[in-house]
Amino acid sequence: MPELDPTPGQTIGPFFAYALPYERDHELVRPTTDGALRLQGTVYDGAGVPVPDALLEIRQADGAGRVPTLEGSIRRDGTAFTGWGRCQTDAVGRYSFTTIEPGGSGAPFVAVVVFARGLLHRLFTRAYLPGANASSSPLLASLDPQISKRLIAVREDDGSLRFDVHLQGDLETPFLTFPGEV
Repeated sequence: MPELDPTPGQTIGPFFAYALPYERDHELVRPTTDGALRLQGTVYDGAGVPVPDALLEIRQADGAGRVPTLEGSIRRDGTAFTGWGRCQTDAVGRYSFTTIEPGGSGAPFVAVVVFARGLLHRLFTRAYLPGANASSSPLLASLDPQISKRLIAVREDDGSLRFDVHLQGDLETPFLTFPGEV
């Protein structure tokens, strides 16, 4: 049998709208829930142009700092907080989740995963709450302060949190690697 060349990797998308979104996927809690918070931002490519077909997933602790372990993470019945959500960017690269602020000691954060065209693999990052103390987070403490501030969400005048994601360039968001991930 002849030796075959490996098949080249395929990019992640842009096909999200056909299979991945589901009803209220971006609502970890209902907007009317006490303490509901909007986490929103824009995904930018390396040239600073908004990415209209990215997909973001978040995972977070509840207000007491506990990571939910409920089965059925797409449950949106208004009675359970699963700590997981998914949101597709709109035509101008914006996304928005309705959630609650994660609690706990240290530097609370929302874990963010980004899928987008041109990427061979998903990207992992974190959105820390404003006021996060670098000394209470090994990750933030390990980074140059000018870079670590890119991981801290900004509180807007309306109380929402803004966390923009820059896939490349001078403002590139710091991305994480994990064992077993490429």
